[in-house]
Amino acid sequence: MRGAGCSINDLWDRNLDPKVARTRLRPIARGALTPFQAFTWTGVQLLAGLGILLQFPPICLYYGIPSLALVATYPLAKRVTYYPQFVLGLTFSWGAMMGFPALGVDLLAPDAGAIRAAAALLYTSNIAWTVLYDMIYAHMDIRDDAKAGIKSIALKHEAETKKVLTGLAVVQIGLLAGAGIATGAGPAFFIGSCGGAALTLGYMIKKVNLKSVKNCWWWFVNGCWITGGTISLGLGADYLIQYLADDSKPENTEAKAEDL
Repeated sequence: MRGAGCSINDLWDRNLDPKVARTRLRPIARGALTPFQAFTWTGVQLLAGLGILLQFPPICLYYGIPSLALVATYPLAKRVTYYPQFVLGLTFSWGAMMGFPALGVDLLAPDAGAIRAAAALLYTSNIAWTVLYDMIYAHMDIRDDAKAGIKSIALKHEAETKKVLTGLAVVQIGLLAGAGIATGAGPAFFIGSCGGAALTLGYMIKKVNLKSVKNCWWWFVNGCWITGGTISLGLGADYLIQYLADDSKPENTEAKAEDL
């Protein structure tokens, strides 16, 4: 689906990409693919995504299909607002919502209040994170975007980018911690995931050279893996600790003995 989103983006931007140095050699922009060929390939990608979606519980269809509206309209945002990264965040972060119905949890059920809160907090945390790293990405094209009339958060807040990045990091980590509280996460999550995210994001924001296209690209590609890896490790450690603690409870031990 990420690939389909990129294809749709390139279709919408086929007349803008030639005006930006970094994107002028994209397949449609340079004429290597016709719009019809790109449209056909997008259809193949969407069908592949549907095939995967059908492997999950049927309820996932009701949550997954509406996200296509976001995938299709994101590229238009840069034409009307300086905050297309926010729309990108809405799109890229949808997986945070999909995880719950994939486990058979209906977020719209009357008794799903706490889980619904956790999903909303996780989703909005990911939106803040997407805006953060895509703001760094936008700095690579800031001069060409201004000439081409392409709007971005980097153009709007060029003079105070690092302050904005810091604010986004605080929001992301705060919302992530809120999701942990809503789900009863333990210390490993708050120390590993939230604390680790604070350290890695803080280091990235301090070190990234927004005037260097090469440096912005490095942090955009690697920064999300570093922070994402840290968050994942914290989540994994917390899950393992809680699993082992639950497994060692007397009632669970007795139940296993009876099964044997």
